[in-house]
Amino acid sequence: MEELKQLVIDGKSDRAAAMVARLLDEGGSAEVLMEQALIPAMDVVGKLFQDGEYFLPELLVSAKAMQKSVNVIKQRSTTGTVTRSGKAVVGTVKGDLHDIGKNLLIMALEGAGFEVVDLGSDVSTQQFVEAVKEHRPHVMGMSALLSTTMYMMKDVIEAIDREGLHQGVKIMVGGAPLNDNYAKNIGADFYGPDCIAGREYARSIVARKN
Repeated sequence: MEELKQLVIDGKSDRAAAMVARLLDEGGSAEVLMEQALIPAMDVVGKLFQDGEYFLPELLVSAKAMQKSVNVIKQRSTTGTVTRSGKAVVGTVKGDLHDIGKNLLIMALEGAGFEVVDLGSDVSTQQFVEAVKEHRPHVMGMSALLSTTMYMMKDVIEAIDREGLHQGVKIMVGGAPLNDNYAKNIGADFYGPDCIAGREYARSIVARKN
């Protein structure tokens, strides 16, 4: 497990995936691999990123190793599924086609064991509302890179409130033009300065509900 964990931390995606396949073929449990190697590996990567020892390129290659390993588990698992710690809906708001920040958050959440519904970019208010209704996630994340599109977040939150859905989901927002004060003013539950902060907040919500 420690060797697999280190392969993910180092971003050795092919070797990590091959080891996951071998361990599963030998009778290993998908849940054990997730809980004892893959998720702890991304926890280490997150801390290295926060401490300034890892930067965006290292974060991305580690996330790729994690994703490739999880894909092997999905393919080899006898149930075809992996037990997830929580559920999230994530998208970039209407009018904004930038998805780097959104994709980083998805990688961080998946690395923490979340099932993530990716709505993509240029997501309308109604699409966010319908996704929350359908998937009943623990958290919903909205991203915006442009100051001209960040105002759409307020529209989405107001629509979520009107539908009476806000009690059941916590709303996270993030992106270059945002700050904590803006998040509070529009009724968001959390402002994430980076994907690791968003991951930790989402984890705290799941832990609280459990």
